[in-house]
Amino acid sequence: MNKYLAIFGKPRYLGIFAYNPEEQIAKGTTVVVESHRGEETAVVAGILTPEQEAEYRLLRNAAEHGDSSSKTTEPLVTDLTFISFATDEDMQMAEEYREEERKILKSAIELLKPHELDMKLIDVEFLRHRRKLFFYFSSEQRVDFRAYVRDLAREFKTRIELRQIGVRDEAKIIRGLGPCGQPCCCSYWLNQFAPICIKMVKEQNLALNPAKISGICGRLMCCMCYEHNVYRELWEKLPNPGTKIKTPNGNVVVSGVEIHTNNVRCYIPSRGEIKVPIDRFNEFKETVMAGKDWVVEEDKDDMPPLCLHSGLHDIFGSTGLIAHKEREGADDKKERRSEKQDGADGREKVNRSNKKRKRPRKLPVAQKEQHAEGDRKEHGKKLPHAVPAKEKEAEKQVPAREKPRRPRRRRSGAKKTERTVPEE
Repeated sequence: MNKYLAIFGKPRYLGIFAYNPEEQIAKGTTVVVESHRGEETAVVAGILTPEQEAEYRLLRNAAEHGDSSSKTTEPLVTDLTFISFATDEDMQMAEEYREEERKILKSAIELLKPHELDMKLIDVEFLRHRRKLFFYFSSEQRVDFRAYVRDLAREFKTRIELRQIGVRDEAKIIRGLGPCGQPCCCSYWLNQFAPICIKMVKEQNLALNPAKISGICGRLMCCMCYEHNVYRELWEKLPNPGTKIKTPNGNVVVSGVEIHTNNVRCYIPSRGEIKVPIDRFNEFKETVMAGKDWVVEEDKDDMPPLCLHSGLHDIFGSTGLIAHKEREGADDKKERRSEKQDGADGREKVNRSNKKRKRPRKLPVAQKEQHAEGDRKEHGKKLPHAVPAKEKEAEKQVPAREKPRRPRRRRSGAKKTERTVPEE
């Protein structure tokens, strides 16, 4: 008998069932099976080898590694009994159940308000032929919902069962998009929730920002453990991130590692951050602790010098090469001339912009009146001969030098005293 893996229920439970080896079931086929909950439809995920079956049997659920608030959850992988293939009627009934479940969830939330229970209803699920109605809820503590279950049974006229799940299972049922823009891993391919700690985030040189390292469930993202094994192998030969190495010139801090270059980043107070190969880290540590400077060997460019292609001589001949060089020389001269012209134009613009514009000098009111009277007199008199330009400039400059005496300002608040003239 061939063994097949199937997915059933809204929380995406896993089950294994056996089927006739003569016929093979295609991936994605909907079948009717019987589980520990009753008869329900399931989707075939594929055929299993004995080694794969043994690995799936070893999977742990969320309650076993302490990531779920409920201690009575079903095992992650259960045994199923194959009944038949799903017909068109079964598929149509399943669609009707999904539409009805949305209405039931709204009415169940309204029934919950008078009870004032500290619980959050997440989703509702019907079994085949409406034999049982499951309510999935989340809560931080245990809830006494016996009175609420009686109200639900009275309202919907069927068997009621409430299941408490964790926040990760809530994201698994509701589904959504993660910070990467892709659907959440737990909603379509992830079968087991692995325990994730903040140490994994530190070892991968990630920013300790809750908004960037948390998923829609509020916990650390499941993808934090995908590459953790690679980083762990690198950190086995190194001290923990953030470790300080005491030296005579100050403390050297180990800031992180780079997988693609196989280097470790260290911060030196006098030089800043440098990269040290992981194989030479012990040598670097001894050198720095002795008070010596670590010399970074820069990779020299081993690029060969540029030269003309060997095929050019065959194509153009010797005369063609000479003409080609002459053209290149003429083009270089034109480029230099254009650069010089652009540089000269730019300097002229800078000099013009740097020159300060002189503001016209503001004259006092009394001096303006003197200028106006002088202009009127000059216009009134008709001179017989033209006055030289130098004399005119001298006449204009004379009144500018003689500055009239400004009246003294009175202090604020001081009153002008009237002097009394004595009578004779």
